[in-house]
Amino acid sequence: MIRKRKKADPAPYIIKNGVNKRNQIHTRGLVNRNAGVRKRKLLKKKKTRERILFCVLDFVDECNIESQSSIKITDPDLRERQSEMGPNRLFTDQFFHKYPSVFQQFQPFPSLPLRVKLTPQALTLHREESAIHGSAPHRDSAVKRLARLLMLTNARRLPLDVINRFKFDLGLPHNYITVLLSDYPEYFEVYCNTDEETLALELVSWRKELAVSEMERKACNGDLLNLKKGKCLRFLMNFPRGFDLEKRIMDWVEKWQELPYISPYEDAFHLAPSSDLGEKWAVGVLHELLWLLVSKKTEKDNLFCFGDYLGFGDRFKKALRHHPGIFYVSNKIRTQTVVLREAYRKDFLVEKHPLMGMRHRYIHLMNKVQHTRKPLGIVASRSKKNSKVNLSMAKRHKAGGEGTEIVLEKDHLTLTMTKCI
Repeated sequence: MIRKRKKADPAPYIIKNGVNKRNQIHTRGLVNRNAGVRKRKLLKKKKTRERILFCVLDFVDECNIESQSSIKITDPDLRERQSEMGPNRLFTDQFFHKYPSVFQQFQPFPSLPLRVKLTPQALTLHREESAIHGSAPHRDSAVKRLARLLMLTNARRLPLDVINRFKFDLGLPHNYITVLLSDYPEYFEVYCNTDEETLALELVSWRKELAVSEMERKACNGDLLNLKKGKCLRFLMNFPRGFDLEKRIMDWVEKWQELPYISPYEDAFHLAPSSDLGEKWAVGVLHELLWLLVSKKTEKDNLFCFGDYLGFGDRFKKALRHHPGIFYVSNKIRTQTVVLREAYRKDFLVEKHPLMGMRHRYIHLMNKVQHTRKPLGIVASRSKKNSKVNLSMAKRHKAGGEGTEIVLEKDHLTLTMTKCI
């Protein structure tokens, strides 16, 4: 007797006791009912486009826009930067060839290597982006965001290597040290660490008016005079449709939300990392850090690098693992990205930033090539039927041989079908 293999239960795997026994992932009682998959795919697809956009804008900045110069395709620094695109990256020349609406390749002389410059459309976008970076409101906002980032540290100082990790997400210009920070000596000072032989950016003085988190600002409706420290502030949690919490976990979340809110600009390292109050403070630091970014998301490695420098240890990892309703972690192109859920509705930002609009226009220009690069002529042959269909801009003369020829003309296009007998 042949036994038929029992089909797998189409119902999703129910998580019990907070542990998924199929792949041993601790989920704190989160039950996945196979819903919300479309939303996660949208966010991952959007992250893929933005990851490639990051490389495109990096190459755009390398082209000296102001003098309208060009760069060599064989430059080894370009290939080194392109390694950030992941295992499916193209070579530099193929990368430029894939986006001809952004980059234009040319050879000055036959004996010289290929060079690349921006197309007029990309040059126009870059000039508009530079105008945004040069506007007074944006410069003031960028300086305050960077100052708040430094105020999250006790020493009010961060190495430039750590700041450069957040440069794109903070909305800083490519050469922000010379074009932005040099105009605000009352805010910033470049500090040289002789022990580690590294450069760091230091906040000159503590600014009390900036030491207010977004959670506190919303709680007092912008009236900072009525702001009271130590109040119970609840984090907004947005679970995808179909995700439920077990009752015991729901009870714990309610008690955790009722704990006092400690400002991320306060030093609370005296709290035990395993305590619920210490965890709420770590979540508040992560929440404020992501809110400072114009995209309200960044790579997980950036957060861990920031946390390691401040001495948070595993607190950030624990916060991301225990609170999926506050933070969403996507995985695409060998990169994990942490997204602040409350800042998005589906895959759109609630509070739009001018730079994000410019980046969408860059992506639209990059996608434009998918339609313009398709050749107009289409040739298809079938050997069995000895037939050929040829679509071209001009009429084709019959080459000879026996057969019938049908010519259809429409909108200056000629369709010739020849079938041999």
